[in-house]
Amino acid sequence: MENGTWFLLIGILMLGRGLTSTILKRSPFSSSIVYLTAGIIAGPMVLGLFYFDPVKESRLLEILTEVAVLISLFSAGIKMPVPVTLKRWTKPILLAWVSMALTVALVAAFSFYFLQLPLGVAVLLGAILAPTDPVLATDVQSRHAGDNDHLRFNLTCEAGMNDGSAFPFVMLGMGLLGLHELGNYGWRWISLDVLWATSAAIIIGILSGIIVAQIGWKLRASALKHEILDDLVGLGLIALVYGISLTVNAWGFLTVFFAGVALRQCELKLSQRRSQKIETSIQEDKNKKFDPDLANPANISIEALIFGEHLERLSEMMLVLLLGGMLATQFWNWHTLALALCLFFIARPLSVYISLAGTNTTWKLKSIIGWFGVRGIGSIYYLMYAIQHGLEPAFAEQLTQFTLVVITLSIIVHGISVKPIMERFWRKG
Repeated sequence: MENGTWFLLIGILMLGRGLTSTILKRSPFSSSIVYLTAGIIAGPMVLGLFYFDPVKESRLLEILTEVAVLISLFSAGIKMPVPVTLKRWTKPILLAWVSMALTVALVAAFSFYFLQLPLGVAVLLGAILAPTDPVLATDVQSRHAGDNDHLRFNLTCEAGMNDGSAFPFVMLGMGLLGLHELGNYGWRWISLDVLWATSAAIIIGILSGIIVAQIGWKLRASALKHEILDDLVGLGLIALVYGISLTVNAWGFLTVFFAGVALRQCELKLSQRRSQKIETSIQEDKNKKFDPDLANPANISIEALIFGEHLERLSEMMLVLLLGGMLATQFWNWHTLALALCLFFIARPLSVYISLAGTNTTWKLKSIIGWFGVRGIGSIYYLMYAIQHGLEPAFAEQLTQFTLVVITLSIIVHGISVKPIMERFWRKG
């Protein structure tokens, strides 16, 4: 596709999305379906205006998806309600680790026994498809930092954590293929890829978020004027903690999510303390008046959330458009369709039911969570990561077909069903 045609297509999409935002909010399907449709029509399956080869362009696609997921994870972390308690976080933790691990196992078993894939490839495919997506699942995620809907909270928190908790299984699959060192009896994988990389990521994220919140609060408390470049503080924090994580071999996705959580939680606690001090001062001096701007200077997390969500929407449009241009007719066969059906109707629901079995979660909530396991940009990133780290071309082509078809069907079936289900079954409950 010529550059002029690219600009024309993207310009039409951006204008259409912006001008019809109100209409799309009332439509029965998600905006991702619009981008996907445009990509399919322009791609090789219909008009053939362009074809984006994900295997040949794996390095570029890895970077694009990596940035998109990082921004989305940070935004998800900021949306987490206050306070963080073990009771509230028990369910999403079970979903992000237990349910995700079970999904990997179930998909791997199906791929090994029914699709006849080698064990390492089957495990890798399970790890690629297991995590739910924080980029494309906006319709079922927390809408803002004060959203206390527990269905949205569980799905948002799960998506924020399992994009990092899936990484050890990606490395396990690559290790079984000889692309990563697992150690004797898997000791290196358990000690470094599971225990160290996970715990270090969480600690780095929490400490970084708290430190930035403290610094930002002190600076903003003395100068209430909000500068436009303050929006870049969030992106700077993302880059900083992600860089630290890569340096110490921790899972950066987890780090970024918990940095967002810690930043938001710390800022709100500081804000509450300041408000209490001002109210006490007013009670002691009746001539003083309460100034909400003085009590609550602009929070970095809120400004970063607004800016990040705009970038998130742009990346969603671009990547889903490219997804449509990656699809080819031969990708659609009984193998890829059977895998998608297994994931949507067996692996995901079953793993959710098992992981939440010991909680007080209702069957209705389990069923809705089990259905809305949206797959998307994170899965593409893991696939590109594996390709860039030596996955054999034949396996790369196979996994590309499986991954792209599953994501495409997820966008369609979840995008069509999300609004009717959320409005009819969840809100009435």
